[in-house]
Amino acid sequence: MRDFIKIMKALSDQNRVVILKLLQQRELCVCELRELLGLAQSTVSKHLKILEGARLIDYSKDGQWVNYRLADSEDNPYAAALLENLKQWLDNDQRVAEAASRLPFVDRSTLCGR
Repeated sequence: MRDFIKIMKALSDQNRVVILKLLQQRELCVCELRELLGLAQSTVSKHLKILEGARLIDYSKDGQWVNYRLADSEDNPYAAALLENLKQWLDNDQRVAEAASRLPFVDRSTLCGR
């Protein structure tokens, strides 16, 4: 039950759901997510920490960047089911669609250097 509740709490915030929808398309760093969401970097980092704690996302380091991606949730059936269903949900939501439409124009090499 604890894993299920943690996942549900993680999904109870609109920004975290948008992050998951963006990560369905590609790996992103904090700077890219900050730009797409229009939030402070510290706020984005807090959201990422909650998603990571719920085992919905993973990260890897690549030089100066930390790349976030959807987790491989084989060991967590609740996360796997919700991430799979989320692929079919909310694509037409205005906030998700707006963020996704800007995704091709977000370039970490210019953003993270600012």
